[in-house]
Amino acid sequence: MKSATIAQIFFILVAAVAVYSFVHAAQNDQRTTSCEAMCALRPAYAGQNRLAPDFELPDMNGKPVRLSSFRGKTVFLNFWTKTCQPCLEEMPALAELGRIARTRDDFVVLTVSTDAGPDDVRDTLKVALSGDPPFPILFDPESKVVLDQYGTQLFPETWIIDPNGIIRARFDGARDWSSSLAIDVGEMVSRWGGCPVEFYKSRPRGDFASICTDGS
Repeated sequence: MKSATIAQIFFILVAAVAVYSFVHAAQNDQRTTSCEAMCALRPAYAGQNRLAPDFELPDMNGKPVRLSSFRGKTVFLNFWTKTCQPCLEEMPALAELGRIARTRDDFVVLTVSTDAGPDDVRDTLKVALSGDPPFPILFDPESKVVLDQYGTQLFPETWIIDPNGIIRARFDGARDWSSSLAIDVGEMVSRWGGCPVEFYKSRPRGDFASICTDGS
C-alpha cells in the first residue's frame, strides 16, 4: 500500500512537471512569435511604462486635433519637415500605411510637421505623394510638441502608441512602413501583453532580451 502511494505521488509530480514544461514552452513560443517584427525592426526605444504626452495641434484645415482623441487605436505618430530628405523619401511608404489604416478601425497614422503651415507644404506633398495624403497632417512650427514634449531633434521619427496611450516604440530615421513588419508591430501593441522585450538605443535589454538575440 505504501509503495502504491509513493508511486501515485511520483506520477503526480511527473505529470505536474510535464504540464509546467508544456505551458512554459508554449509561453516562450508565444513571446517569440509576438516579438518577431520588433526584433527585426530594432526600434531605438521600446517599453511599456511611458504615457505619450498629450497635445492638440491644427490640421491642414486649421481644425484642432488632440492625440488622446485616438484612444482605443494604435497610433503611428510621425514627425517630419519638408527640408528633411529622408522624410520625403519615407513619405510614400507612410502613405501606404495610411491607406491600410483607413480600411481598419484599430490603426491610425498621424503626422506632425514642424513647417509653417498648410501652404508651406502643399507643393512638397504633391511631389512626394502624387496626391492628397491619406493621413492627417498637424502643424507644430514652434516645435512645442515635437521638441519640448517629445524631445525630437532629428527627422523623421516615428512613435508607436498603443490603444491605452502608452508609448511602445520609437523609430529613428526612415523606415519602410508599407512592409508587413510595420503592420505586425501595430497589431502586436494592440494585443494584451504584446512583446515584452525592451529596447534602448536599438539594443534589446531586460529579462526577455534573449528573445531577440537567440539565434542571431
